[in-house]
Amino acid sequence: AAVLTISFPDAGKPDLDLTMADLMAMPVSSITTTTPWHDGEQRFEGVALSHLMETVGASAQTLRVEALNEYVTELPFSDFADHGPILAYRLNGKEMSVSQKGPLFIIYGFDDKPELNSELFFSRAAWQVRSMSVE
Repeated sequence: AAVLTISFPDAGKPDLDLTMADLMAMPVSSITTTTPWHDGEQRFEGVALSHLMETVGASAQTLRVEALNEYVTELPFSDFADHGPILAYRLNGKEMSVSQKGPLFIIYGFDDKPELNSELFFSRAAWQVRSMSVE
């Protein structure tokens, strides 16, 4: 079953439905960081958003992300190269349930640089990610 739908409203390409197996087949990236939503350091594993966008042939200015709880946030494509966020599907070696903010969670290395440890980047770290629109 699809866990992520990527749409391309401006490119006229069909929507892409990805399964967890599709995501897990891509190279794994990991980030170990503290977050405002967990106690202590956590290890997240998933696919780098830069790699995901390359794989699906997306090049744009903004990635609009919508979560299962209807939360919407926007990430500039420049973040992917500058800050290396990942679309995580594992937390401390285990897949995340919806109640654990899964199955997909955009995560930045908040501890890597002072500017990432801020409301701006926390707001871009969507959990329960369901769809992305390349705009």
